[in-house]
Amino acid sequence: MNYSGLIIAVITFLVIGLFHPIVIKGEYYFGTRCWWTFAIAGIVFIAASLWVQDGMLSPILGVVGCSCLWSIIEIFEQKQRVEKGWFPMNPKRKHEYKNSNQNNNITQKQ
Repeated sequence: MNYSGLIIAVITFLVIGLFHPIVIKGEYYFGTRCWWTFAIAGIVFIAASLWVQDGMLSPILGVVGCSCLWSIIEIFEQKQRVEKGWFPMNPKRKHEYKNSNQNNNITQKQ
């Protein structure tokens, strides 16, 4: 039996699940200015996936690279979710958000 497809699928699921809290914490502590970190990491992982000969490692590196690039979109959407009050706002960076007074009141109630 060939388990490589199943292993890659499980690792893809875990990578996507791992990036969700990374984006949330990244936006909380660094704001949207950390997007370039995701961009550089994504390019490096995708380039590595092109050079690695291993049939299992290459697609995994590609998945991690694409997840990094997708996180650039998510980091800006996370900022919007914070502005809507769906996630807590970092009080040290409240000047970076629209309607920060409204969000501040929401986070204080929680």
